[in-house]
Amino acid sequence: MWVLRAVLRSLRRPRVLSWGLAGLFAVLYSCVAVNRHRRMLTQAYDLGIFEQAVRAYAQGRAPEVLLKGPGYHLLGDHFHPLLATLAPLYRVFPGAVTLLLAQAVLMALTVVPLSRWAHDIGGWRLAALVGCLTGASWGIVEAVADDVHEIAFAVPLLAFAATALGRGRPVAAVLWALPLVLVKEDLGLTVAVVGALVCVRAPRGSGIRALGFGTALFGLAATALTMLVVLPSFNPRGDFDYWGQMGAGDAVGAPWEAAARLFWPPLKWLLLALAAATAGFLGLRSPLALLCVPTLAWRLLADNPHYWGVGYHYSAVLMPLLLAALVDTVRRSGAFSGPAADPGAGVDSLDGPTGADGRAARRTRRALAVAGLVGAVTLPLYPLRELAAPGAWDTSPRLARSREMLARIPDGATVAASNRLAAQLAGRTTVGLVCREPAPPLADALQDGPQWVVVDLADPSVHAPCAIADTLRMLGRYEGLGYRRVVDDGDLRLLRRP
Repeated sequence: MWVLRAVLRSLRRPRVLSWGLAGLFAVLYSCVAVNRHRRMLTQAYDLGIFEQAVRAYAQGRAPEVLLKGPGYHLLGDHFHPLLATLAPLYRVFPGAVTLLLAQAVLMALTVVPLSRWAHDIGGWRLAALVGCLTGASWGIVEAVADDVHEIAFAVPLLAFAATALGRGRPVAAVLWALPLVLVKEDLGLTVAVVGALVCVRAPRGSGIRALGFGTALFGLAATALTMLVVLPSFNPRGDFDYWGQMGAGDAVGAPWEAAARLFWPPLKWLLLALAAATAGFLGLRSPLALLCVPTLAWRLLADNPHYWGVGYHYSAVLMPLLLAALVDTVRRSGAFSGPAADPGAGVDSLDGPTGADGRAARRTRRALAVAGLVGAVTLPLYPLRELAAPGAWDTSPRLARSREMLARIPDGATVAASNRLAAQLAGRTTVGLVCREPAPPLADALQDGPQWVVVDLADPSVHAPCAIADTLRMLGRYEGLGYRRVVDDGDLRLLRRP
C-alpha cells in the first residue's frame, strides 16, 4: 500500500505527471497506428508517400516519390524539409513502423508543455485534466490513426510556442515557432500571428517589440517565398498544385462570396462548433485563439470538402492552440489561486492576472466541464476506441491471404500496386500506383514495366487516388501484354511480368 501511495505522490509532481501522461499517450498512439498498419488500413496516400521520401533522404537522395509520379520531387508538393530529420532513425530501423512510432512520440510531446503550464496555474488536478484532454483530443487522435504526415512536427512546436506566449516568454515563443516554416508552407502564417501577438504585447520601442514585428514579417515572407518560388521550382508542372483549391478567383472577383464561403456549406459549422467546444467556448476569449485563424481560414475558403470536416489529420494543429487558449483563460480568470498560481504570469504575458469573483470562477469551471464533456463524447467516436475492440486485434483469413500474396514479391522488385497494398511495400520495393501509366509507356518498352502487379479490388480506398475503372483498365493492359497471374483469389490479384 505504501508503494502505491508513493507512486501517487510522485505523480503529483509536474515533471512526473506531464512526462508520464505523454509516455502513456505515446504508447496508446503507437498501438493504434501500428495495429492499423498490421491490418493493412494504411495507404499509399499518405504513409507510402512519406516513407518513400524518408527512405530517399536516408539513402542520401532527393525525395523523389514514385507514388506521386515518375521523378516527382516531394518538395514540389508541400514544403516539409524538416521531414529529413527522420532519415537517421529510418536508416537504422527501416520500415513504415519507424515513421508511425516517431509520429506517435511527436504528437504525445504536445501534452508536456500544456500540462506543465496547467500545473503551475491550478495544481496537479488541473494538469491531469488538461493533459488528458490534450492527449485524447479528437484532432490529434484522428491524425495519429490517419497514416503519417508532416504536421506531426508542427503539433508539439505549436504547443510549446503557445504555452510560452501564455507564460509571457516571447523569445521562447518565437524560437519554438520559427521551425514551423520548415514543416509546411501555410504555417508561416501562424508564425506571423505569433510575431504579431509578441509585438502587440511588448512595450513600445523595446527590443521584444522589434522581435515580434520581425517574426511577423518573416512568417509572411516565408509563406510567400515557398508558395511562389520554392514549391513551383520543385514541382514537375512548375506551379503550386493547391492554388486551384483555395478559391482565389472568388476572393479577387467577389469578396462577399469569399466571406460567405467561410460558413457554407453547413459542414463547416460542425468544425467551428467542435473547435470552439474543445476550448470550452470561454477559451475563445484568449488572444491565443487567434493562432487558429490562418489554418481555419484556408480550410474554410478551400474548394476541397475534405478540409471542411472533422476527419483526417487537418485539425491536429488546432488542438494545442485551442487547449492553450483554454488554459490561458483559466489563468486570467484567477479561478485557481494560491500556491499553484502561475509564476510566469506578469506584465509580459498576453494579459496580466486579474482578480476573480465568484461568477468568473463559475464560468471557468463550466468551460472546463464543457471541454471535458467534448473529450468524453468524442473519445468513443475516434480511433482510440480500437484499443478496446477485440475484433481490431484479430487476423482475418483474408488479411492472412493478402500477406501471403505480398510475401511472394521479393525485396527490391519494381511493383505497381493498389493504394493500401502499396503502403505495405513502400519500404522494401520500388512501388507505384497500378492505375497510372508507367514511364516509359508499356506499349513502347515492356521490359521497363513493373516486375509485379498487385491489387486488392475490394479495397474501399481504390477510388482515391485512383478510380477503380483506371485500375481495371491497367490490369487488362498488363494481362494483354503477357503478364501472368500468380495469384487470383477473388479480389486479390498478383501478376508477374513475363
